[in-house]
Amino acid sequence: MRSTRHLLAGLALAAGLLASPLTGAAPATAAPTEATEATPTEATEATPTEATAASSYTWKNVRVDGGGFVPGIVFNRTEKNLVYARTDIGGAYRWNQTTASWTPLLDSVDWDHWGHTGVVGLASDSVDPDKVYAAVGTYTNDWDPGNGAVLRSADRGATWQRTDLPFKLGGNMPGRGMGERLAVDPNRNSVLYLGTPSGNGLWRSTDSGVTWSKVTSFTNPGNHQQDPTDTSGYNSDEQGIVWVTFDESTGTAGSATRTIYAGVGDKGNAVYRSTDAGATWTRLPGQPTGYLAHKGVLDAENGYLYLAYSDTAGPYDGGKGQVWRYATATGTWTNISPVAEADTHYGFSGLTVDRQNPGTVMVSGYSSWYPDTQIFRSTDSGGSWTRAWDYTSYPTRANRYTMDVSSVPWLTWGGNPAPPEQTPKLGWMTEALEIDPFDSNRMMYGTGATIYGTQELTRWDAGTNFTIRPMVKGLEETAVLDLASPPSGAPLISALGDIGGFRHTDLTAVPSMMFTGPNFTSTTSVDFAETKPDTVVRTGHLDGGPRVAFSTDNGANWRAGQEPSGVTGGGTVAVSADGGRYVWSPEGTGVHTGTGGAWTASTGIPAGATVESDRVDPKTFYGFKDGTFYASTDGGATFTARATGLPAKGNARFKALPGAKGDIWFAGGAPDSTYGLWHSTDGGATFTRLGGVEQADTIGFGKAAPGATYPTLYTSAKIGGVRGIFRSTDAGASWARINDDAHQWGWTGGAITGDPRVYGRVYVSTNGRGIIYGDTTETGPVDPPPAPTGACKVTYKVTNQWQGGFQADVTLTNTSATARTGWTLGWEYPAGQRVGQMWNATPTQTGTAVTAQNVGWNGTVAAGASVSFGFTGTWTGTNPVPTAFSLGGTTCSVA
Repeated sequence: MRSTRHLLAGLALAAGLLASPLTGAAPATAAPTEATEATPTEATEATPTEATAASSYTWKNVRVDGGGFVPGIVFNRTEKNLVYARTDIGGAYRWNQTTASWTPLLDSVDWDHWGHTGVVGLASDSVDPDKVYAAVGTYTNDWDPGNGAVLRSADRGATWQRTDLPFKLGGNMPGRGMGERLAVDPNRNSVLYLGTPSGNGLWRSTDSGVTWSKVTSFTNPGNHQQDPTDTSGYNSDEQGIVWVTFDESTGTAGSATRTIYAGVGDKGNAVYRSTDAGATWTRLPGQPTGYLAHKGVLDAENGYLYLAYSDTAGPYDGGKGQVWRYATATGTWTNISPVAEADTHYGFSGLTVDRQNPGTVMVSGYSSWYPDTQIFRSTDSGGSWTRAWDYTSYPTRANRYTMDVSSVPWLTWGGNPAPPEQTPKLGWMTEALEIDPFDSNRMMYGTGATIYGTQELTRWDAGTNFTIRPMVKGLEETAVLDLASPPSGAPLISALGDIGGFRHTDLTAVPSMMFTGPNFTSTTSVDFAETKPDTVVRTGHLDGGPRVAFSTDNGANWRAGQEPSGVTGGGTVAVSADGGRYVWSPEGTGVHTGTGGAWTASTGIPAGATVESDRVDPKTFYGFKDGTFYASTDGGATFTARATGLPAKGNARFKALPGAKGDIWFAGGAPDSTYGLWHSTDGGATFTRLGGVEQADTIGFGKAAPGATYPTLYTSAKIGGVRGIFRSTDAGASWARINDDAHQWGWTGGAITGDPRVYGRVYVSTNGRGIIYGDTTETGPVDPPPAPTGACKVTYKVTNQWQGGFQADVTLTNTSATARTGWTLGWEYPAGQRVGQMWNATPTQTGTAVTAQNVGWNGTVAAGASVSFGFTGTWTGTNPVPTAFSLGGTTCSVA
C-alpha cells in the first residue's frame, strides 16, 4: 500500500513546473523525409500562425475513481446531503446525492494560478447553504510562486470569486490533514476565520470573505516544524493555526458567536479560546502538552470539546497520540484515549461526533500504517471504546466490517499480504472522518487513495457486520506523468503518480487493476512500438527496483526488466518502431540501450536526457537535454548532437510522427527564457519555430480531420496571449482553442495526446485532477453499420518507403448519390507485399488478396464524402501500386 501520497508525486511534479525541467513524451507530425547526420545548427523561426476561437468540445474524466489523498470532508449542518470534499492538489468537490457521485468545483482554475488547486480549508455556510468557501494554495515555499487566496461562492461552488491573500497557503504541505482551518460563524455568517501557516497567524473576515484582516489579539502563530533542518522549506515550515471551532450555543441568530476555539501548531500551547467573539484570546488552562491537536470538535449539546492529538503534524507520520475531552462549563480535562499512550504507534485524528446522538464519538489512528488503520467508536462520550477490528489470536483479525471494492477493484493493489495485513486495507492517512449530521448510519472517511463510506454504521453498536464501500465516483485525483494512445488495442495507457498507471480499455469504466508485476509507486514514462503496439514499455519509481517493465500484450501483463547499475528512478524510456529495441534514460545513471535484457551504455548523449524513438525507422532514436537535440541511427548505441538553440531550461517534451521518418515536434521552455513550439523534418538536424505560439509545454497528435491528410496537432500552450488547450488541423498553420475558461484544470503541462482512431479526441494530463479527455461534435458515429452499395473512387499513395518496408495511405470516396453505411475495400498485391499494422480500418490478407473493413466510428460515408486509412507493410523485390479496387462487388475508379 502507498505511504507517499503527493509528497513525491504531486509535490515533485508541481515543484518541477517552475523549479526544474519536466521531461517526457508528446507526439507530433510532419511530411516524410529521410533523416541524416548533420552538424549542430541553430533553430530558426517561421512565419506567425493564426489562432482562432474555441471549437465545441465536451470534457470528461477517464475514470479511475480517486487516486489521491482526501484530507477534508465537510457536511453542511442545516441541509441534508450537502457535502463537500477537499483534496491536497486536486481541487474541491460537491456530493451529488442523486447520482452518488462528486462534482468537481475548481476546474476553472487557470494556468497562472495552478496552486489554487490545493485546498487547505473548506467551509459550508450553515445559515445560507448556497454559500461555500475554500482557502487555496498548494505550497508555502518557493515551489509555488503565487500567494494563497480565499474563494467564495454563492451557488454551491458552480462559480467563484477570489480574494488574494498577502501570503501563501499549503494544501499539499505537512499538516494538511489537520483542520478545518476555515470556518463560518454559525450565528453571524458574515464572519469567517482562517488559520494560516508560516507565522501569519489568525485572520478574520466580517463581510462574507470579501476582505480579510489579521486578528492582532491572537499572538501565538504556532512554532511546530516537521523538520527544522529541511532547507527546501517544505518540512521546515511552521504549521500555524490548524483549526477553528465555534460553540454555537454561545450566540443567537444574527449576532456573533461568543465562544470560539482555535488549534495551534504548538505542542506546549495547542488550544486557545475566545469568549468575546474573537476580541481577545487566551490559552485554555490545564490542557495536555507534548502533542499537536489535529482536530477540535465541539458537542454543544453536552458541553464537550473533543480533541485528537498526535506527536507530529502528519499526514504520513505520527508515532504517539492521545484523545481528550474538555468540559466547557467546568473546565475539566479528561483523558479519554481509546488506547494507552504506551500502546500506540500512531497519532489520532479523524475526529467526529454523531449530531443525532452527540454522545457517540469516533476517532481514527490515522498514521497506523501496519497492519492497517484503526477506527474507534464510543457511545458514551469517550467513556469506553470499541474498535473497527481486533485480534482474535495474532495474526488473525476479527473485523466488524466487510470491505466491498467491486466498484473500484484496483484498491486491492493486486496484493496478497500475509496476516495481519489485509487487502483492501481499511485505510491509511485517515484524517477526514465524518458522520452525517442527519443520518447516523452514514459515515464517510478519506484515505490516501479514496473516500470510503458506509450506510450501515449503527450496526457497529449492535455487533452486526456492516459494509464499507468506495464513495468516490467522480472524484479524480491523480497526477498524470505521461500518456500514450496506440493505434490498436487499448485506447489509452497512462503513467500516473502514486498509483502507477492503467491500461484503459473503456474510458467510462474503472480499470480492474493498475499496472502490476512490478507495481511502481509512480510511473514516469510509457511508450509503445508504433508498428507493433502490443509491445509496451514503462519506467517508474520503486524502492529497490526494478524500475523498468515490458509488456507484449498491449499493457495487459508485465514482466520486470533488468537495471543497469546506479539507477535511482524511472526517467524516460522509448521503444523502437518495430518493438525490437529500447532506449532508457533512468535517473541516477546515463542513457542505455538494450533489447529487453541486459543494458549497454549509450555514448554521445548526456545523462538525464529525455529520449524518444522514431516512429518509422527502428534504428533511430532521439534525445534532448539543455538546449541540444541528439539522434542515434544505430539503435541507441551512439548519439550525435544535432540542433541547438532549443530551450535550455523549463519543461520540454517532443515526439516523432508515425509514418514519417525524422519528423519531430518539440514544445518547451520557460517564461524567462526561450519558450515555444518547434518543428523538424530532418531528424532534428534543424528546427523551425512556429511564430505566434508564445509558449508551449506539450505536443501530441491524433487522427486527421475529415478531408485532411495531416494528423491533428494538440498542445497545452499560450497562443495569441491566451493560455489553453489548442488544436491544429493544418500542420500548425492555424490553431483553435478547444477548452474554455470553465475547463482549465490548473497546470496541464505534463502530457497530451490525441487519439489516432477518433478524430477530435484528445487526452489531457493534469496535476491532481486526473486524465481529462475531450470529444468534439465533429466526431463521427461509432455504431457498426451494414454493408455499403454504390459507386466509389480510391486514391492509393505510398507515403514512405525504405528497404523492405513501406507506408501507404488510402482514401475511399463515395461517388454515389446516397450515403454508405459500412464498407469493405479489397485489392490484390501482384508482387506479394504483406500488410502489417493498419489504422482506421481492420485488415485481412489471404495470399495476395487484401481487404480493409471500416472500424465502428468511420463506417458511414456521406454522398461525396471520403474516408481514409493507412498502414505499414513489407515488400521484397518491387512494391507496385495496386491497379484495381472493389467495394461490395463494385469496381472503384482509381485516382
